[in-house]
Amino acid sequence: METRRLGASDVKITPVLMGTWQAGKSMWVGVEDAETIKAIRAAFDAGITTVDTAEVYGKGHSEEVVAEALADVRDQVTYATKVFANHLKYDQVFEACEGSLTRLKTDYIDLYQIHWPSGSFKSEVVPIEETMNALNELKEQGKIRAIGVSNFSRAQIEEAMQYGRIDSLQPPYSLFWRQVEKDTVPYCVENNISILAYSSLAQGLLTGKFGRDHKFEEGDNRRDNKLFKGENYDRAQQALDKLRPIAERHQCSLAQLSLAWLIAQPQTNAIAGARNTEQAVGNASSADVDLSTDEIKEIDAIGRLVTDQLDENPVMWDWD
Repeated sequence: METRRLGASDVKITPVLMGTWQAGKSMWVGVEDAETIKAIRAAFDAGITTVDTAEVYGKGHSEEVVAEALADVRDQVTYATKVFANHLKYDQVFEACEGSLTRLKTDYIDLYQIHWPSGSFKSEVVPIEETMNALNELKEQGKIRAIGVSNFSRAQIEEAMQYGRIDSLQPPYSLFWRQVEKDTVPYCVENNISILAYSSLAQGLLTGKFGRDHKFEEGDNRRDNKLFKGENYDRAQQALDKLRPIAERHQCSLAQLSLAWLIAQPQTNAIAGARNTEQAVGNASSADVDLSTDEIKEIDAIGRLVTDQLDENPVMWDWD
């Protein structure tokens, strides 16, 4: 798989990244370490050499699983991880980074991201200057190679950029969830900030595998996802029906079609999770789906059947 430059850094990423929220197990059901490790390794073997994780995924368990899968090929992979909103004070950033380095069994992190803005989830508000000072120092020490942010608004990115170079933004972004396009994507394009889209398959909705009457188990975070509720879900099913003929034309799955559309967007790369090797290999193959300009426009219009009816809230879940 081709690689792309991450922002203005010298870090190289693949347009499709392996997502590992599910590897932490927390807020997911039916996830087994052995299968996840096989899936991460299968993604690597299929050409996905960039892996995204976070300290908060299963309280570090996801990072440990990533290391289990890839430690022997560390020099061939790009690690992206995140510091959570409750660890953004100067000293806490260093402590969190050391924890991630230990769990990932590495002496450097390619991309270190602020997971959520300060104050999120009732965390203490810390000035972005303080957090950025710590991140800049980690970069000078060689502990991290690039700095990114996740779930930041355009205004929050602009503020962070006053204190150091931001090379990536990780927002929720898919054919069915596109708030980031309004003013943040243009800013990222203008400032050469790579977009790493998470929930790029709308938490599996874009795979087409969930029928109209599907119900998620207790403990599965998708029970709270707005896209799986009421009229949003009905509209999504109608859109999927319209996408199927295009996927058939390309002899690819709905998931591959959706990822191919996403990585064709300006400055955009797609983080896609996988529970097993089949899903991981399928995600990698999406980079080979060649969409014409007209097809990209056609898919775009179908996606708007869902997104035009959503509110302005950028958070995908109805969390209390």
